[in-house]
Amino acid sequence: MMSTPSPASPAPSRRPGLLAAGAATVTVVLWASAFVAIRSAGESYSPGALALGRLLSGVLALGVFCLLRREGLPPRAAWPGIAVSGLLWFGFYMVALNWGEQLVDAGTAALVVNVGPILIALLGARLLGDPLPPRLLAGLAVSFAGAVTVGLSMSGGGGASLLGVVLCLLAAVGYAAGVVAQKPALGRASALQVTTFGCLIGAVVCLPFAGQLVREAAEAPVSATVNMVYLGLFPTALAFTTWAYALARTTAGRMGATTYAVPALVVLMSWLVLGEVPGPLTLAGGALCLAGVAVSRSRRRTTPVASGEAPGARRRNADRV
Repeated sequence: MMSTPSPASPAPSRRPGLLAAGAATVTVVLWASAFVAIRSAGESYSPGALALGRLLSGVLALGVFCLLRREGLPPRAAWPGIAVSGLLWFGFYMVALNWGEQLVDAGTAALVVNVGPILIALLGARLLGDPLPPRLLAGLAVSFAGAVTVGLSMSGGGGASLLGVVLCLLAAVGYAAGVVAQKPALGRASALQVTTFGCLIGAVVCLPFAGQLVREAAEAPVSATVNMVYLGLFPTALAFTTWAYALARTTAGRMGATTYAVPALVVLMSWLVLGEVPGPLTLAGGALCLAGVAVSRSRRRTTPVASGEAPGARRRNADRV
């Protein structure tokens, strides 16, 4: 006679989801803090030098962790995705974003770069076969409206550089393509492997800026260098690893939508750390960003499964969520 499962049996199945949600939360908090650190370090370091210094700090920390965990090389099948993500996301994206943010105000940069999550959802659907459920699309729309509101409220009145806007848009494209390329690699290698070697490839791509980094590090104040190292250790090494862990357990589109919490957190951190009091329009935009994330991450309730329903039907119901 078959035994009846105990009431506590569903608990272990919820644990991976909770861990993934926690990892995604760590990522967005640290990525939000990066904007404050970049503002300080960017005053003393050029875009390429800042990207290289950040990536070298991240590679060092990730390499030590890999040795402690005895992580080997990723499987051969994972290398194409690692290489593309390392080139486009860790390398090209960081340089383009650092450069673009020096030519446009923070609000314009945030507005343009936040096209990225929408591109991730579209590319994920096209290249990975990810679903585009109505809740995800609605959440993306609400969050993007919030990002636009935050961007407009923070934009200066002097106009934006066309080159700066183009660089921020290219950064968004590189970010989206890198995420979509990274997703299949996570099915073949661990999150730590994918992050470590992607970061290493990005650092190699940025090696032409090594001379600038050495010269600028000799003249930069200690605070700027500390912020650069912080960017490498936390928003890069830790946050990209927690991102990869969460991305391996959900769709690219849903993870991309989660990053719309970053503009709201940037507003809060700028208020607490820099004393920049946000206006009503900025606060409203931040609230819209968070509301959109909540909608995109929500799941449709399923009806209770009848006792005679086949397991395959139960899986099909779950797949619709």
